[in-house]
Amino acid sequence: MQIWVDADACPAVIKEILFRAAERRRIDTVLVANQLLRTPPSRYIRAIQVPAGFDVADAHIVEQVAPGDLVITADIPLASFVIERGAHALNPRGEMYSVENIRERLGMRNFMEELRGSGVNTGGPPSFSQADRQAFANQLDKFLAKHGG
Repeated sequence: MQIWVDADACPAVIKEILFRAAERRRIDTVLVANQLLRTPPSRYIRAIQVPAGFDVADAHIVEQVAPGDLVITADIPLASFVIERGAHALNPRGEMYSVENIRERLGMRNFMEELRGSGVNTGGPPSFSQADRQAFANQLDKFLAKHGG
């Protein structure tokens, strides 16, 4: 099992949690981004810089992910593709995407996009909180304990 991180929009505090988990549990963790990323020196952590462009990092993750891998992303379409490939997806706020909930999340995302497209100001996501950070850490620990990481 590997952990893949959709790293362009991943909060720094989440990356730190992932770095510690990679070292502690000896899990290969790959950050994928359009920009150059700094990672701590580790045999378990690496960064891949992909060319700039819409969804290039997402496409790279989808091409490389294997069944049983874990992908960290807030991108709902990416999470959907990952689940279709037999992998797992975890939101940086601690929500595990699943076969059972991904369609609903995609539907809501598309609905909000339509509202924005018609000029409705839907606001952005709430700011990242300590509770979000804790929820992510708890969900990651639970996942790794269950899946042998």
